Amino acid sequence: MEVFEKNDKRTHYCGTLTTKNIGERVCVLGWAQKQRDLGSLIFIDLRDRSGIIQLAFDETTDREIFDKAFGVRAEFVLCAKGEVRERATKNKNIPTGDIEIYVDELKILGKAQTPPFEIVENSDVKSDLRLKHRYLDLRRPDMQRNIIARSQISNLARNYFNENGFIDIETPNLIRPTPEGARDYLVPSRVHPGKFYALPQSPQLYKQLLMYSGFDRYIQIARCFRDEDLRADRQPEFTQIDMEISFTDEDEIIAINEGFIKYIFDNFMHKPLETPFERITWKDAMERFGSDKPDMRFGFELKNISEAVKDTEFKVFAGAIENGGSVRAINVKGGAKFSRKEIDSLTEVAKQFKAKGLAWLKMSEAGEVSSSYAKFLSDDENAKIAEIMKLEKGDLLLVMADKNSVVFDVLGALRCECAKRLGITKPDEFKFLWVTEFPLFEYDEEDGRYYAKHHPFTAPMDEDYHLIDTEPGKVRARAYDIVLNGTELGGGSIRIHTTEMQEHMFSILGIGKEEAQEKFGFLLDAFKYGVPPHGGLAYGLDRLVTLLLGLEDIREVIAFPKVQNASELMSKCPSFANPDDLKELGIAIITDEEEK
Repeated sequence: MEVFEKNDKRTHYCGTLTTKNIGERVCVLGWAQKQRDLGSLIFIDLRDRSGIIQLAFDETTDREIFDKAFGVRAEFVLCAKGEVRERATKNKNIPTGDIEIYVDELKILGKAQTPPFEIVENSDVKSDLRLKHRYLDLRRPDMQRNIIARSQISNLARNYFNENGFIDIETPNLIRPTPEGARDYLVPSRVHPGKFYALPQSPQLYKQLLMYSGFDRYIQIARCFRDEDLRADRQPEFTQIDMEISFTDEDEIIAINEGFIKYIFDNFMHKPLETPFERITWKDAMERFGSDKPDMRFGFELKNISEAVKDTEFKVFAGAIENGGSVRAINVKGGAKFSRKEIDSLTEVAKQFKAKGLAWLKMSEAGEVSSSYAKFLSDDENAKIAEIMKLEKGDLLLVMADKNSVVFDVLGALRCECAKRLGITKPDEFKFLWVTEFPLFEYDEEDGRYYAKHHPFTAPMDEDYHLIDTEPGKVRARAYDIVLNGTELGGGSIRIHTTEMQEHMFSILGIGKEEAQEKFGFLLDAFKYGVPPHGGLAYGLDRLVTLLLGLEDIREVIAFPKVQNASELMSKCPSFANPDDLKELGIAIITDEEEK
């Protein structure tokens, strides 16, 4: 390998060279994508983050340079100098396909073994192998574009909020453990034996305190940590675009954030985006779509057919209504093409959401009807259902009868599954939506108590506050989520800003005065010194970038992500700690056998 010297600095990135550079002497640096030996000619495709340029060597090339090029293999690190010239054989598949560099100086700065997979776009290599060798996976052009796109969107966020008077302020990453719904990652303190920090699930309390401090408008690209089960769109450590505003209301926060999304579309997507976005209440979202984050790119809306079958003798439908549930259905336009096997597979999807089964009816294009339930209903009942559901040729009705929570979950999932199978959703179609007026509380039947739907600092709607003691389940929150194509991009709320209301909220959640003072005393103490009305919102940056790029897995936009069990395959973390370090921290690891 050869020495990288001062005069070996690049003059151009590979992908930035054009026909305008013909005749110029340039220096490029990067990795060999591949080498082609044609006897008297050798070509090397050199790759850096900007693209690929062809290096050319022929019979007029210095013999030492030619022999060196002959020995180059994939992923060798090269420094090449020479003159840009027009290619004899053009390659229209790459932007630099009209030119090449005739090399008169070549250095091999690093040799490479044959990599475990080819460094190419849209690799079909197994995910685990890619993540084990992530430093190689990140060389692939599509992965580099993803990571660069994330950087660009982060910078646009900072620019937009800066232009709108927001102050970028960092909040601590070592904080007091506080309940926010998920488990904290705990960090032991060496200088305070037996005590622990937590990694923040969000900057929630600190950003509220910044409003108490008079900064008025706060923004942060914040790292957050949650010890929870992973899904395709979740990681144990993730990034939020976090904001908070004083002296505000829901309409102002929504308007500012619609402006932000439009700014991203203007400057990154280069697509027009109409604002304002549609708004619907949480109740309407559940009633119409069975989800509080509905995909608005298609219909298949839920219809309540309970009234049509309230007197039926069919026990499945009648029993659900008698037990306080409902009978609801979706009309999958074009779904009659599904075979019985495909419909059975939809039943299996329903069972994943605690359904006992799934009723269905389809009308073929010829007008023939087949159904799993029609024979159990009267002609009048079937006619009423057909009228409510606007049944036509080619339609498939999917019917669910159960308690409402199950009905919503099942039909909400099925409408998305059917749309996916019918191919009617497109990744380059973007439908934004605001969901508002969430419940302030949700009831846990196992624990027999209420929990905060979002977090315990969310303000109730003024007109519902009188219900907070007697009917807390009916109290609506001044909360709002922004949804894109069936995914929650971000959420926020107007916050509680009085001691009386905050203490009242804690009491409903079963947090007594002593416990509240122990866990949130610093917040309650701050209330004594004048707190402005305030509210905010936080986006999941990883999710936002994933959706804008039309990807399905947020790991594709994170440089070094974790896998399903929250481990990282490349560095093999988490790992065991040094016993001496544990001793210094006053921590002992107890095995299952020792505990028994």
